[in-house]
Amino acid sequence: MTRNLSPRPKILVGVAPVSMGAHALNNALEAASKLARLTPSGAPHILGQSGGWVAIERNVSLTDTTIGVRETLEQNMPAGVDVALLDTTNRRKRLLVSDMDSTMIEQECLDELAGYAGIKDEIAAITARAMAGDLDFEGALTERVARLNGLSLDALSQCYEERITIMPGARALVATMARHGAHCLLVSGGFTYFTSRVAETIGFHADQGNRLLDDGTRLTGAVGQPILGREAKRDALVNTAREQGLGPEDCLAMGDGANDLAMIMAAGLGLAVHAKPVVAEASDAAIRHTDLTAALYFQGYTDDEIVWD
Repeated sequence: MTRNLSPRPKILVGVAPVSMGAHALNNALEAASKLARLTPSGAPHILGQSGGWVAIERNVSLTDTTIGVRETLEQNMPAGVDVALLDTTNRRKRLLVSDMDSTMIEQECLDELAGYAGIKDEIAAITARAMAGDLDFEGALTERVARLNGLSLDALSQCYEERITIMPGARALVATMARHGAHCLLVSGGFTYFTSRVAETIGFHADQGNRLLDDGTRLTGAVGQPILGREAKRDALVNTAREQGLGPEDCLAMGDGANDLAMIMAAGLGLAVHAKPVVAEASDAAIRHTDLTAALYFQGYTDDEIVWD
């Protein structure tokens, strides 16, 4: 269920392809605000209109505590627009904790790795059910990895080099938050072979993931214990925040699958990224149409502050 919105001043942010233009985006925000019973105050502020996106924020206030406000806004936005209704305070988060697969990269590593064993479609079907919350994550992971028993370790490097691509906006998101003092942690139910490389490529300060076990030349079909799953991701956020002297309100968590739900719910700002419905509904906002630059605009960053690729 979408989080209830408390009756206090809010910031409404819209992000759209730059071809839409600031005027049209502002008109769309005004129209949707009326339908959502939001009261605007002050003039709109253009956060950006370069880098492929136009972004506008507006100060608004809720006239009641109806939990359908976000749904009304999203349903009444033109195609291609992402929108967020957020608190006015503590917008810029000082800890980023993000999932990797289908969030910071465009693929599911395990599915792509399975392609080198000739069973990608079979494994991808299980992955989809696990990410939708239909299967126990730990059990589904163990089952999928078991089917890779005997796969050459060379497939790991081949997979990373040939099939893994960085999600648009990922580098700008991490570089910008890091430059402004945020600690950035990549935490994944995927595997450390990939998290370490993706984290270094994008610029994360640290990474956590599961371990694929091998005999020196081939995978054994086993996963190192304990498995990093839903609750472990939440623990990573909580523990890292504590180490950094931060509270939940200082944290941004991002992900796409059911195993990301606990950390998304624990963070001051939980974002769903091209996510399964169960995750999008539980998040504070969703990036459905634009790229990860939207996560910066949602925090109030302007084009001049963003570290572009």
